[in-house]
Amino acid sequence: MIKGLDGFSLDRKIHTAGWNFFFIATELKVMIFGVIGAMNIHSALKRILEKVRQQNFNCFEVTGIVAKRFLGVPYAIVSGHSRHVQQSCMLDGVQERHTAQSRRLEAEYGWH
Repeated sequence: MIKGLDGFSLDRKIHTAGWNFFFIATELKVMIFGVIGAMNIHSALKRILEKVRQQNFNCFEVTGIVAKRFLGVPYAIVSGHSRHVQQSCMLDGVQERHTAQSRRLEAEYGWH
């Protein structure tokens, strides 16, 4: 988790290191019922990150957490965009991203 940097600042740092930071235009949103609290936000992020993992992207940028009410019932919408860091300047396809992530986990944790 990176705090204190916006997407643009992080992008500059990644480019300085010789990598590329892709922004995926499709916005992902999750609705949570109840007041905004750590547990609700954590739950929402887990649901969003599952969608990100299905596409084998390796980052997610939260762009909004908005509290609302409908007929007096509090709810919130958590939204953001998938991001992906890789060396190549052309975004790899889903299968290539999956293979690269599998290799990284294998090297890092000895998983097969």
